[in-house]
Amino acid sequence: MSHQAPSLFDWKIAGPAIGESFKKLDPRVLIKNPVMFVTGIGAVLTTAAILTAGADRGFIIQLAVWLWFTVLFANFAEAVAEGRGKAQAASLRNARKDTMARRMRGNREENVPAPDLATGDIVVCETNDVIPADGEVIEGIASVDEAAITGESAPVIRESGGDRSAVTGGTRVISDRILIRITSEKGNTFLDRMIAMVEGAKRQKTPNEIALTILLSALTLIFLLVVVTLKPFGIYAATPFTYPVLIALLVCLIPTTIGGLLSAIGISGIDRLIRRNVMATSGRAVEAAGDIDVLLLDKTGTITIGNRMASDFRPAPGVTEQELADAAQLASLADETPEGRSIVVLAKERFNIRGRELAEPHATFINFTAQTRMSGVDWEGRSIRKGAADSVRDHVLALGGKYPAEVLKLVEDASKAGRTPLVVADGARVMGVVELKDVVKGGIKERFAQLRKMGIRTVMITGDNALTAAAIAAEAGVDDFMAQATPEDKLKRIRAEQAAGHLVAMTGDGTNDAPALAQADVGVAMNTGTQAAREAGNMVDLDSNPTKLIEIVEIGKQLLMTRGSLTTFSIANDVAKYFAIIPAMLMATFPAISPLNIMNLHSPQSAILSAVIFNALIIIALIPLALKGVPYRAVGAVAVLQRNLLIYGLGGLLIPFVGIKLIDLVITTLHLA
Repeated sequence: MSHQAPSLFDWKIAGPAIGESFKKLDPRVLIKNPVMFVTGIGAVLTTAAILTAGADRGFIIQLAVWLWFTVLFANFAEAVAEGRGKAQAASLRNARKDTMARRMRGNREENVPAPDLATGDIVVCETNDVIPADGEVIEGIASVDEAAITGESAPVIRESGGDRSAVTGGTRVISDRILIRITSEKGNTFLDRMIAMVEGAKRQKTPNEIALTILLSALTLIFLLVVVTLKPFGIYAATPFTYPVLIALLVCLIPTTIGGLLSAIGISGIDRLIRRNVMATSGRAVEAAGDIDVLLLDKTGTITIGNRMASDFRPAPGVTEQELADAAQLASLADETPEGRSIVVLAKERFNIRGRELAEPHATFINFTAQTRMSGVDWEGRSIRKGAADSVRDHVLALGGKYPAEVLKLVEDASKAGRTPLVVADGARVMGVVELKDVVKGGIKERFAQLRKMGIRTVMITGDNALTAAAIAAEAGVDDFMAQATPEDKLKRIRAEQAAGHLVAMTGDGTNDAPALAQADVGVAMNTGTQAAREAGNMVDLDSNPTKLIEIVEIGKQLLMTRGSLTTFSIANDVAKYFAIIPAMLMATFPAISPLNIMNLHSPQSAILSAVIFNALIIIALIPLALKGVPYRAVGAVAVLQRNLLIYGLGGLLIPFVGIKLIDLVITTLHLA
């Protein structure tokens, strides 16, 4: 169950964010954002200039106020993004209780505080016990309430010896008894890491973000040199520009818009993942999700619903379809597997054959075993069996019956079509074939088509034979498949794709998936999986829903699209401000350039002040977009670039002209400059 996003203007978040905005004025914090650091220095110098100002003191005071607002608005954007994470962290902390653990020492138990547990300790948990720390079930099976972590109210099963053995500290056992081996170190539990991540406390800048920061720093340096040269130029032209004016001009021309929103965009990407119950162990993983172009998906539970279901009855010669359905249903009444239940349901739907009461001593149920590969029932003198084709054939031949060539053909046709054939026999008489098929999830083909439009190639991984895999791949609409895949095959395939220059994502939940999860650029481990899988992946899906990988890709791409869109807007914004301000500043000295003052700004002072005010207000106007993200569309990179240039590039050029002119009119009317 996904968490609801709090409103941007929720006072519980916005209120503390205002205080955090001032705390972030600390130079040690501000220097992490070079653009805002330069703006902050400019605000300090402009404030200092007030002391020596003469007639233009009121103008300089206004400049200083709006320069400080520019820095504070940028800090506010980051603080709001962090505040949304802290709100979730607070709810997660409620799951971490001061728990006493029942640690095993030989055959006896001792009560110890949960923080005193060490890696390798064995603890016992029974009904209503809170699991004290992350671990792995080594004995027993139990229902566990993970609502405090995942938000999902339905309990989950945790048991030893499988891919559902991992348990998380802070969750609660609601039935039975289990022994748990502690796998986490003190203060480094899954919950601790999750809290730190959603708070943004340990969020490291991603390579893309670092590269963009370097670009913004370079642009800042270039404009700094440009503005510095204006001082001697002004002296030469008998138009001495004051230092506050030059500082204000610098702040308007450097990329303050994207510089002020960059951190908020990165933090919000992680926040959007958390709201879908996915924990990323690094911002790099979120970003990589937006760049992947190969997606490896396990067939069972991801592309198909997880269990094969009866789809058709294929009778043998001389047998009606209803007779086959009746025999198959009788053989399946005691079969509690999803496949067995589906046979009972199909017979009921097709022929209205209802289940019968086969009570002892009139019926003897034959359970499936790996040796016989058959199951069935002995009832009222009938001996009905269903199972693998070769096993039923041997059974019929042993009873002196015949195995029709037509049934052999039905088995072959079913296998070629990617289905599982179960042969049904009543004594020595072969009744026909029940076909089981993987049921492809509804809408999955359309989602793969969306991914294809985004330039992502999908690869289905399955242990099925090539014929079955090909049939399911065609129905699901994946681009490629791997049949009879072993852990080594998965790892080899990922390395091959990466060697060819691709970024690869995959899902997994078992220990045998751990090498591939670690190798993939984006490895999404299921929370129900083993500890090895959770540690190997760089994301953990708390809902353990393998199809979530598609949403993760969309969130990653939305993060990159948002960053790209706002960067495009910011650079176009700066270009517009350059051509809006410079002509207004110089037209008094050089009347020949007056035609370039296309906005007819009132004066150099009003032009500068209008630009500074606009520069501050545009940051806060874009905070909602930075936090929510640019609306996602499944389109290719060329289409994204065209859309960015059309909407954010053109918008970034036009909006400053309109905004600065309107502010100039207000300033002039109020005689503020």
